[in-house]
Parts: sequence; C-alpha cells; structure tokens
Amino acid sequence: MKKIILLAALVAFGVTNSNAQTAKKVATKAAAKVETPKVDGPGMLFENETIDYGTVPANSDGKREFVFVNNGTKPLIIESTQGSCGCTVPSKPEKPIQPGERGVIGVKYDTSRAGQSFQKTVTVKSNAVGQENKVLTIKGNVLPAETKVEPTKS
Repeated sequence: MKKIILLAALVAFGVTNSNAQTAKKVATKAAAKVETPKVDGPGMLFENETIDYGTVPANSDGKREFVFVNNGTKPLIIESTQGSCGCTVPSKPEKPIQPGERGVIGVKYDTSRAGQSFQKTVTVKSNAVGQENKVLTIKGNVLPAETKVEPTKS
C-alpha cells in the first residue's frame, strides 16, 4: 500500500513539474513576442524616462543611468545632453548607437545639496526621428547632513 501511495505521489509530482515547465516555456515565448516598436530612421526607446533616487544620504553616490535602445533602422547619434542646473551633470555615448544596440545616458546629481527634495531634467539632443529633444527626469530626496556636535570645554 505504501508503494502505491509513493508511486502516486511521484506521478503527481512529475505531472505538476511538467506543467510548471510547460507554463514557463509558454510565458517565455509570449515575452519574446513582445517586440520593440520599429522606427524608420534612428530611434531611441528608453527603459525608463524617470529615475527616482528615493531617499538618499547626503554626500552619497549620485550616479545613475538611463538605458535605451536604438529601435530604428539607422545609427542614432546623441549630439548633446544638458542638465537643468549645475547640480545635474549628464554624460552621453560618444559613438553612434547602431540599430538594435543599447546605449546609456549617465547622470550624476550633486547629493551634497542636503535636506531637500529635488526634481531635475536632462535634455537629450539627437537625430532620433520625432524625438530630437528628449526630456528625462530625475527625482528624489537628500537627507540632511549629520551635524557633529563638539563637546565644549569649560
């Protein structure tokens, strides 16, 4: 009797495991069918157009990255990147991004500006069709710097 129950359990597990693997394959195929919209000419499609730093300590690492793909048929050239103020310093790829390739727009926010919320923009100028001037956003909150209190001598 124990052998029958054990055999039934193994068969049930095998079927369940098989179903799980089949479901995973179907989900993977469905995800693969979601295609990036194509553009005739250079294209620029960002994974995310807003970066939320959340709440960060004062003087912490302010570097982040906007990742994009050239979803066009011609090379994408990033001509310039400009932050909305001196506290937001962007960087750009120097070489053209070929069709289907990924690129990165780096941005560094000056987190020494402590104790305040921020929302800044980065303007990307490129040869992307319909997006010659793309505006990206960073936002977050920088905690106040810790103040050290020196003991007073009397």
